[in-house]
Amino acid sequence: MLTGLNHLTLAVTDLNRSVAFYHDLLQLQLEATWDTGAYLSLPGLWLCLSLDPLRNSEPAAEYTHFAFSINATDFPLFVERLRSADVREWRDNRSEGASFYFLDPDGHKLEAHVGDLASRLAACRERPYAGMKFFDDL
Repeated sequence: MLTGLNHLTLAVTDLNRSVAFYHDLLQLQLEATWDTGAYLSLPGLWLCLSLDPLRNSEPAAEYTHFAFSINATDFPLFVERLRSADVREWRDNRSEGASFYFLDPDGHKLEAHVGDLASRLAACRERPYAGMKFFDDL
């Protein structure tokens, strides 16, 4: 039986550029590097960057993305730091809680989000999505 998220692996085209983005700009802890990869971490997250020069760097039009948690007090400064670094935004926030949607150097879709599942469900109880059902009510 699955017990949680183990790790994320992202294919990247320039390892040094991606390490700088995740370590220097997003401030993940750098754990290890090797010729074709790197391990970084946040509490509860293990991120692997894997060099893949064949990766298509043009982001797809679909919504798949990785979201990181951030405290509300840190959010404005975080967004300003990314905008100052000319990090590309890919979507406007349309849900509860502050969110900043941005791309990494290889076009992986990322989000910094203030809130958690409990706050999302509370907001959805106030304004449910079309056809939404809550299973703790059953």
